[in-house]
Amino acid sequence: MSELLVNFSVLMEKPTGISVYAKNLLPSLEPLNPILFAKNTTSGFTSQPIPAGLSPEFGIKGHLRRLWWIQCELSRRYHSTSNGLIFSPLPEAPLYSGCRYIVTAHDVIPLRFPQQFPSHLVSYFRHYVGRVMGQAEHILCNSTSTAQDIARFYQVPAHKLTPIALAYDEQTFRPSSGCVDNYFLYLGRQDTHKNLPRLITAFAQVAQRHSDIELWLAGPKDARYTPALVAQIQEFGLSQRIRFLDYVPYRQLPELLGEAIALTFPSLWEGFGLPVLEAMACGTPVITSNLSSLPEIVGNAGFLIDPYNTNEIAEAIENLARDSQLRQQLSAAGLARAQDFSWAKTGQRTAEVLQRFM
Repeated sequence: MSELLVNFSVLMEKPTGISVYAKNLLPSLEPLNPILFAKNTTSGFTSQPIPAGLSPEFGIKGHLRRLWWIQCELSRRYHSTSNGLIFSPLPEAPLYSGCRYIVTAHDVIPLRFPQQFPSHLVSYFRHYVGRVMGQAEHILCNSTSTAQDIARFYQVPAHKLTPIALAYDEQTFRPSSGCVDNYFLYLGRQDTHKNLPRLITAFAQVAQRHSDIELWLAGPKDARYTPALVAQIQEFGLSQRIRFLDYVPYRQLPELLGEAIALTFPSLWEGFGLPVLEAMACGTPVITSNLSSLPEIVGNAGFLIDPYNTNEIAEAIENLARDSQLRQQLSAAGLARAQDFSWAKTGQRTAEVLQRFM
């Protein structure tokens, strides 16, 4: 059997997205006796320390340092074994080095909306990630939608793609015993494809008829986008009713989700959409897009809207603002739907694929 080298250089102190995914895979990877490359050692694993400053929280410098470390040091460590396999929870791996590897693809959103992203990021996805995909032994995808995008944008054959849905922490995200507060919640970054200007416009329509509701925007502020959102909110005269919460610590998310009237997540495209699943697991009704992976998560257990149609977003907010019975129905449906997802299933399926190539 091959020696499994697991590249966890992407792990962050404040976990989001890929870091949450990577950490939750660990219990299922342990039977494969991997060598874990991470900043901190992990009990139960053979660990190899890595340099500091490689994770996304260090910005573009951290990104470049990580790519250099992967290309040089991880490749060197691979070639010191007689028979190895690298697993990376994101599409980064040594190129043109003879390394066998499996990666996880999460989305290709910069290729779908190239005008909304810096040219260097679009180029990274088009060229570097494209070569990683082409040279990979196999590619795990976090949804069927992402698998279709990988096949379309990189011409990867279907037999090299395995969709494995993500999941949520069952011990953390559970129904709240508290009362529902008066706010609708958005949870995530403020990138253009997250569609916050249309969400704010839709909320402004409803706010004229419901003076007691608020919209809370939870997620890190971004100098590229936040000022325009603040200006839009001021133009609507809603500065007292639309709040910016900035980054919310992981352990505080269940209470924040559980007390919301609904999660409003009208993204134009998602690779998966963890906030939607975590909200359903808390019994919180969900308003989200009818595009990309989001219908795969929600099924019939939430409001699926056209994210380009502001009136549809507003109508969904209006319905949930005034109809407590509808909120209860969607809460129950979301809780039932969330039971289809678990990190144990995700991890087991991931380990099975890795073992096939070891």
